[in-house]
Amino acid sequence: MRRTRLSIALLLAAASLAVQARDYAYSDAHLHYVDFFQESAGMGKLLKAMADNRIEHVMISGIPVAKKWHEDEPKRPRYFAGDDADAYWYSATDVFVADAVNKLSPEQRQRFHPFLSGFNPNDKNAASHIQRMLDLNPGLWQGIGEVFTRHDDLTALTSGDTPKANNEAMTRIYHLAAENDLPVMVHSNITSKREKNPLYLAEMEEPLRNHPHTRFIWAHAGSSMEIHRHQTQMDFLLPTLARLLEAYPNLYVDLSWSVLTPYLLDEAGKPRPEWVKLVERFPDRFMLGSDVVGRFNKLGKEMRSFDPFLDALPDDVARKVARDNFLAVLPKPR
Repeated sequence: MRRTRLSIALLLAAASLAVQARDYAYSDAHLHYVDFFQESAGMGKLLKAMADNRIEHVMISGIPVAKKWHEDEPKRPRYFAGDDADAYWYSATDVFVADAVNKLSPEQRQRFHPFLSGFNPNDKNAASHIQRMLDLNPGLWQGIGEVFTRHDDLTALTSGDTPKANNEAMTRIYHLAAENDLPVMVHSNITSKREKNPLYLAEMEEPLRNHPHTRFIWAHAGSSMEIHRHQTQMDFLLPTLARLLEAYPNLYVDLSWSVLTPYLLDEAGKPRPEWVKLVERFPDRFMLGSDVVGRFNKLGKEMRSFDPFLDALPDDVARKVARDNFLAVLPKPR
């Protein structure tokens, strides 16, 4: 009996060590090359951060808006929420991304997956603009997004009408995306800061239902920093995600940082079993993102912060979530 207990203890210890010894390679499914002032630390620092942290692939996009430094503000804001000045739609962001990627060597370029984002999602001309950008750089663009629709205080600060994921302009974009085999990453908050129900869910679910041939990546799973500041956890988020993933095989979920806590990990930094079970149930539908904005010194830290959750998953599922699922959602090689 003692020998049997010892054997079991040794097996458990070996299994624990095996989990601790996991060394992940990552794909970053959500990275902004520039910040809200269209500035960047540069490709050199991004490449170094990738090399230092086993980040093999990145989705690279611009920021579709620029923050205005208002005449009445004596100090330049550091972030879009730094003061009450407007943000405005900024198409040149895609030019900066294209220029940075096109200057890479062919070998380096294979690790970068550019997404188009520089358009106004309220403008029915946006689909024509996207098509022109595709034509200008054939084969460069591999997705569309991050499209800013419902986005906390940024929505209120951005000039023009409130963009919604189910408006007519976005409908045209979804058709274009399907025709070109491009995934679309959409930031669409599931609710407002204070409503404890999925107030805006229909704006995301309607496109999922009406465009089955378009692959959607839901940025942050509909969560956001501002929602969490006002309501620590949305109890309806997990069951809603489970229902949507069951109903819509064209839905993929970006687990970037605002999903990590308080959802994937509890207050002690331990994986929440209910979220582990959800990812195990849909092992091909989740991906990781850093959501860094123009600066890359914290890129590795952001990606490694998911390791405790990955370690709670079966090894094959963990590696899909860490690296492979993002690559699988990209356009098929032509």
